[in-house]
Parts: sequence; structure tokens; C-alpha cells
Amino acid sequence: MTEPWIFDSHAHYNDRRFQEDQDALLASMADRGVGRILNVGCDLTSSLAGIRLAEQYDFIWAAVGSHPDDAARVDDGLVAMYRQLAAHPKVRAIGEIGLDYYYEDVPREKQKEAFRLQMELARELGLPVIVHQRDAYGDALEIVDQFPEVTGVFHCFSGSLEYARELVKRGWYLGFTGVITFKNARKAVEVAQWAPLNRLLLETDCPYMAPEPFRGRRSDSTMVIKMAEKIAQLRGLPVEDVARATRENAARLFDIPI
Repeated sequence: MTEPWIFDSHAHYNDRRFQEDQDALLASMADRGVGRILNVGCDLTSSLAGIRLAEQYDFIWAAVGSHPDDAARVDDGLVAMYRQLAAHPKVRAIGEIGLDYYYEDVPREKQKEAFRLQMELARELGLPVIVHQRDAYGDALEIVDQFPEVTGVFHCFSGSLEYARELVKRGWYLGFTGVITFKNARKAVEVAQWAPLNRLLLETDCPYMAPEPFRGRRSDSTMVIKMAEKIAQLRGLPVEDVARATRENAARLFDIPI
């Protein structure tokens, strides 16, 4: 493994944009400095696909759950299926779950109900969660506070410094995607400069959120080094220190050996 090797804590390799070259791309990860990947579910289909991928590659792990866009399908029956999937030894989190009020394709109350059901599952199983939050800061924090035993990561963090402080105070992690490299990423930059290094995770959210200079292209885990470089620059640290700290943080949160 080349140094500094990276832990991509949030990827979606079951996406159709990886259909043609998934095997070749994943086979190249070790030689390109990527040591661990957490493949994250958005619904039952992608959660199942993520487990199959984790069974195929020893450096890939899985999370299972329903994104807010899938919240209308979340009921006791689906939660029972996620409970069964979470018994798999390579499933290490419930996610991605949460709230998205930007489009509101699913009514807010249904989103909140689905979020609570999956937070309850995480509490029952003692697993961390991966939270998607967009334009729903107050409601997301209110639900988080209903489950003080549950922690995890607010992924693709773009909230205010004040919001970041509240999450870190509660023991949560903050995940940074390629957005932090964008010229207009003022809030993300401010938070990345302030946040304790032991609360930061690096993620691509691939195939989305490609960092500069790849913005607009399909993202993949090899690009996560760009986020490490940006945070290292912001904090005046060697990139090796950021890579090491963030992979140790992800390993600790998700209980994954490194």
C-alpha cells in the first residue's frame, strides 16, 4: 500500500455509472492509495448490492438503509429487512438516512418518521449512522437529540460552524466531500479549519461530488486524496497526517480494521 493511503468513508459503487468498469476500477484501488471503502446504501436494492460488493472485495465494507428520497417505503417491514442485513459481518452502519427538504419529493413528516425508525434500529443494534441532511438542520438535530445513544457522521457536511459545534459536542463526526475544494465552499472551509482533527472523515460520495480539478466528472475513491490535500493546506499540516487521522477516525467509528 502506498502512503498516504486513504479511507473513503462514503461511496456508491452500485451506481449505474460504474457498470462498465467497476471491476477494473476497484482492482486498482490498492495501487492508487485507497485502503478502505465504505459502500453506502440508499434503499433496499442498493443495500443488498453493497453487501455483495463487500463480499467480493476484502477492503470494502457496507452500510444499509434508506435515503430520504426512499422514505415513503420505510415501514416496520423494511426495517426488519435491514435488521437482517445488518447481521452480516461486513455491515458496519445504518445509512444513509436523514432528511432532505430541498426537493421535498417525500413529505417532511414521512421523512422524519423514516429517520426515527432507522435511528431506533441503529440504537437497537449498537451501530453508527450515516446522516444525509439538506435544508433540514433544526429537524435533524431535534431527531438526533431523541437518540442520544446513537452517533455517526453527518456526511457531505455543508452546514454552519455553529451547527458543526453542536454536532461535535454530541460526539458526532463530520464528513467532507469534493465540495470542500470548490471556490464557493466558504462554510465547509470554515468548519474544516475549526473542527477537531479526530472528528473529520473524508469521503467522495462517488459517483457524485468530484473535487477540483475533476468537477463535473464521475467521481471515484482515488480522488479523495484531493480532500486530504485541501484540509492539510487549510490546517497547515502534512497531507500524511490528515490521511492518517481520517482513516483512523473512520476505522474507529465503523469498527473496521486498518
